[in-house]
Amino acid sequence: MPERRTVALVTLGCARNEVDSEELAGRLAADGWDLVEEAENADVAVVNTCGFVEAAKKDSVDALLEANDLKDHGRTQAVVAVGCMAERYGRELADALPEADGVLGFDDYTDISDRLSTILAGGVHAAHVPRDRRKLLPVSPAARQQAGAGVALPGHGDAAAPADEVDGADAAAAAPSDLPDGLAPASGPRAPLRRRLGSSPVASVKLASGCDRRCSFCAIPSFRGSFISRRPSDVLAETRWLAEQGVREVMLVSENNTSYGKDLGDIRLLETLLPELAAVDGIERVRVSYLQPAEMRPDLVDVLTGTDKVAPYFDLSFQHSAPGVLRAMRRFGDTDSFLALLDSIRAKAPNAGARSNFIVGFPGETEADVDELERFLSAARLDAVGVFGYSDEDGTEAAGYQEKHDPDVVAARLERLSRLAEELTAQRAEERLGETVRVLVEDLGDGPEGDGPVGRAAHQAPETDGQVLLTGASCHGLAVGRMVEAKVVATEGVDLVAEPLASESEEATG
Repeated sequence: MPERRTVALVTLGCARNEVDSEELAGRLAADGWDLVEEAENADVAVVNTCGFVEAAKKDSVDALLEANDLKDHGRTQAVVAVGCMAERYGRELADALPEADGVLGFDDYTDISDRLSTILAGGVHAAHVPRDRRKLLPVSPAARQQAGAGVALPGHGDAAAPADEVDGADAAAAAPSDLPDGLAPASGPRAPLRRRLGSSPVASVKLASGCDRRCSFCAIPSFRGSFISRRPSDVLAETRWLAEQGVREVMLVSENNTSYGKDLGDIRLLETLLPELAAVDGIERVRVSYLQPAEMRPDLVDVLTGTDKVAPYFDLSFQHSAPGVLRAMRRFGDTDSFLALLDSIRAKAPNAGARSNFIVGFPGETEADVDELERFLSAARLDAVGVFGYSDEDGTEAAGYQEKHDPDVVAARLERLSRLAEELTAQRAEERLGETVRVLVEDLGDGPEGDGPVGRAAHQAPETDGQVLLTGASCHGLAVGRMVEAKVVATEGVDLVAEPLASESEEATG
């Protein structure tokens, strides 16, 4: 019997990339590949790259070069680039980085096993010539669902098997063991082909792919394509399967979740779907990310603030607050309208979480514009803030703008706003002293350098928004994946320190 092939997936970038990696893992596992955690233990190292900004692209190149070094002293025989950077640059990346044995675009994902087998055998798969993926789907959102059947949509998944082909069993009763270890079974008409790459009680689920917005600084629509929603039944099926795998929190991701359903004939479909997801057995929290302020609507605010197990969490893409800068960005709003939106949210849920990202040093941004952004940040009481300095992105409208700032000016504004954001988010954390928060335990912190159990409250998304450090005698008996009530007793920057309530500890040990 021939030795089984091994593959490691190295994921960079956002949560959307994490979903794509788990889909690739599902495809490879279904075709007989063994998945390993470390690239040095794999025949093939697949690096899922990020192509959003220059820093992310550099990290992707560094990861590819690091994996390539393993070929000299490890098991690794081939290094393959996939993901946004590979899709965005294709042949150009292959020519510039000969250390990568293959550069695969989104259209290669359905044949990922064959592609890796060819490369591992010493063959060559020619890198693609990039194209504007917005042109692959109709301009009219209503016409996209049928047309999308022939377009690669990473993270949307294929059916694992028709209902009557899962070992002859009824699809609804199919167990994970009916398919290669850890794969999603068929459940209903379609179910995602996905393999978990970790044991975290948190997982992301894609609501949609692509974006119809035309922000002048962003290249994502050109390589991710136009907006297309997943069917609610697929999202529900994937969430049910994740719950069976031990997931307790799902985070809904896409380039723009507030547009979900517009190509399915119902722009308010998210308001209907969220309560259904929250009702899935085993799911303790549903979180929605990537919300566009200009597309927020009262009904969506009501569902996000008033539905049990749906986190009152608002990841709002403000980007700036000075009207002139926003117009140059091809965006909408201003300081006062954004503050009014936050006020309307907190009127319904005073402790709701809110976070956003901002770009400073945009072409034409004045000192008065920076002052206006400072005014907004000082009044917004955001729990988490990301500040980025503007840089040109290939193929974007803003790259051709005049009035570019000297890099030193951009760096100075970045430092100024970052320092303010750090101060303000620390103050916001202090406002939560005495608050009772529901914490999902994610790590017991019982390693050699552990400081005790760590988790996240409803206002904290994975990786980006800080965490809760659990302390006190009531921590005894806690387990990863458990949701506990805890009282905030101290802060460390944006992080909270909280003591589980005694009744939670008693229940955990009882």
